[in-house]
Amino acid sequence: MLNIYFGDMPEAIYNTNIYFNNTYKDKWITEPLSKDIIRNVDRSEVIDEKTILSPIFGNMSPKKLSGGVKTLLLIAHDKSKIFNVSTCGDNCAKWLLKIAADKKVVINLRHLMDFGQDEFKIRILNTGKIVKNMGELVSEAGKYV
Repeated sequence: MLNIYFGDMPEAIYNTNIYFNNTYKDKWITEPLSKDIIRNVDRSEVIDEKTILSPIFGNMSPKKLSGGVKTLLLIAHDKSKIFNVSTCGDNCAKWLLKIAADKKVVINLRHLMDFGQDEFKIRILNTGKIVKNMGELVSEAGKYV
């Protein structure tokens, strides 16, 4: 289940770009989930562990991925930390739910993210309340962001 703490969270990694560039593992890039995220969010194709084909930049290093993709890959592969997802746009929301579908995922968020019109299950750590739709999420998150 996705667990969100809204607002300032000192223990969360805020600069996911720098953290990713210094900690990611090559093998992360070629895993099926990672390839799907990179294709969907950055519209790019993984060639191999060190090369991604971007429609904008051509062949590039994984270090050139967007901040949103880097954050999603960290959440999917580094379970030892809590990451701030403020670099993620709304196009990352479905991936957060997918990553958290079969395991506990804790993230920090400092803005309201649109998780869409479908029902979902998210625990708001500030209150412990579980929300199931955007109306409930807005009501809870509005107190903190």
